[in-house]
Amino acid sequence: MRVISFNTQGIEQAADKGFFDWMAKQDADVVCLQSLRAKEYQLDGDRYHPEGYHAYFFDAFEDGFSGVAIYTRHVPKAVMTGLGFEQCDFNGRFIQADFDKFSISSFTIPSGLKSDEAQAAKIEYLELFMGHLKKTLRKRRDFIFTGTLNIAHKPVDLSNWYVNQRVSGFLAEERAWIEEVFGDLDYVDAFRQVNKAERQYTWWPDYNRAWKLNEGARLDYQITTPNLRKTIKSASIYKDQQFSEHAPLIVDYDLGF
Repeated sequence: MRVISFNTQGIEQAADKGFFDWMAKQDADVVCLQSLRAKEYQLDGDRYHPEGYHAYFFDAFEDGFSGVAIYTRHVPKAVMTGLGFEQCDFNGRFIQADFDKFSISSFTIPSGLKSDEAQAAKIEYLELFMGHLKKTLRKRRDFIFTGTLNIAHKPVDLSNWYVNQRVSGFLAEERAWIEEVFGDLDYVDAFRQVNKAERQYTWWPDYNRAWKLNEGARLDYQITTPNLRKTIKSASIYKDQQFSEHAPLIVDYDLGF
């Protein structure tokens, strides 16, 4: 089973840059998209509905905000949207598709780069999302969470990490949060489970120089429950084309529907 996760930073812009043409060639079972910045009714054309995929969306209430989607070749048993708190549900930040043996979600955590207020909102969001992750471990099924955490886990996941220790995305409290997820809770960073290479980033600042020099951060993840650890077979980041400031994250699992 192949799962692709990608932060579009505007699905219409990503489509203009060829994302769906690329996606059609990847033989993915599930594609999880984030930061659509468009509403479902605006995406009813063929360009947003590749042949062979069922598409499910969760819109933000306000125009220009996040919005998430799941494209799947297999019809889910159920689709859940939202997590029950305003920061998530008002801004369209979580959608989950339930299949027979597992569930897959598409999510975003807000960025804290704009201001102190934005960072405080991010920390509040992380605390609420942590509560959901803890509750998930009590359920009798496996989960794959895909999306943008807006946190680099370790120095290897961020270029120029030393000078960025006081910047949102690599603050001590943020790294403590993600360390609890992959440490105490025993969730699995699917990419790092099988790919130990250095300078593996999924986001670069909005200028071509950072992309070309590969000066970025790994802010996008596929996170699995502990039972799926041994099913992760390969993981890569697609960087040959630039569809947004983020790059698609591709993970292959030894799982069937």
